[in-house]
Amino acid sequence: MICFTSGEQDKLVRQIAWLGINKDTYARSNKGTYSWKYDVDYLGYKYHGNAIMAAIALVQLKYLDRDNIRRRDIVEMYNNAFENNPKIQIIRAPYHEECSYHIYELVVPDREALLGELAKNDIYGGVHYRDNTEYSMYTYAKGTCPHAHYLSEHIITLPLHMWLTNGEVAQIIEVVNNFVK
Repeated sequence: MICFTSGEQDKLVRQIAWLGINKDTYARSNKGTYSWKYDVDYLGYKYHGNAIMAAIALVQLKYLDRDNIRRRDIVEMYNNAFENNPKIQIIRAPYHEECSYHIYELVVPDREALLGELAKNDIYGGVHYRDNTEYSMYTYAKGTCPHAHYLSEHIITLPLHMWLTNGEVAQIIEVVNNFVK
């Protein structure tokens, strides 16, 4: 545990412990929606775990195989639904039978509009892994990764969690395919 009397020092340590990201998840929440835009001001670490999280993880390990199978099933439904849509590029895992699928990503023509359409239907997509050259600490490299930059502007993450029903997956698929034509 680290404690500070200075709010500035506390904020800095929390930011460095959360990968250098300048906004935590709660700060990015906005009236039921999720604002994925943030910056990375410092080279940070992934030091945000705690003993409670570790205890929960130890219990959850016994369900890992079952949970991974369910996520693979959802990914298969997504893949089957999107593979014939010429405007959607599926980001596939190289080892499908071993992948834990913590996220499901697509490349679409207009990510921002699709995020908005999903939100209108109470479906909350996300954005992961922006091009590093978009963060202020890497501005010296701006423009050096054009393919990564393109993907960074077009990639979307669809819901992929254990409590999604097949009906909810079908609804997500319908919204995405009806919007991306």
